[in-house]
Amino acid sequence: LFASLASATAKQHSSNITAAPNIIFILADDLGWNDVGFHGSLEVQTPNIDALAYSGVILNNYYVQPICTPSRSALMTGRHPIHTGMQHSTIGVSHPYGLPLDLTTLPQHLQRLGYVSHHVGKWHLGFYKREYTPTFRGFRSHFGYWGGRVDYYDHTAQAVSWDTSWS
Repeated sequence: LFASLASATAKQHSSNITAAPNIIFILADDLGWNDVGFHGSLEVQTPNIDALAYSGVILNNYYVQPICTPSRSALMTGRHPIHTGMQHSTIGVSHPYGLPLDLTTLPQHLQRLGYVSHHVGKWHLGFYKREYTPTFRGFRSHFGYWGGRVDYYDHTAQAVSWDTSWS
């Protein structure tokens, strides 16, 4: 589960003080359409997620990629993964690259508008250099992990089998 949280500071316009709306964006990996109550699931009860959805905006027409790094790169940049270089696979722990540093991310845009953004969950957009990590890409803080396959309960990295023999 990936959550990106942004809160706005109050801005003064003429003599009126207005606050921009708070934004809570939730990106859930491998979530099926009918895995939440607000889409009609009778088997999975998600009352808290449903309440957030009903009190906010439900985005039903976002086209995701089959794996997380390409989807995350599109979300963070507003560009199709083919234009971020992140279209092929997930970024492994030994991969010496990340989301290109010349691309402006959503939290960097929000920061210019007075928002303070926080990232919770899996990053999976590179961490080979510290400049690739969330706090260098517009987030004030990050609580989570940078790569994939981390146990939610004991926070240990799980072994990955890259056997592609298919035999």
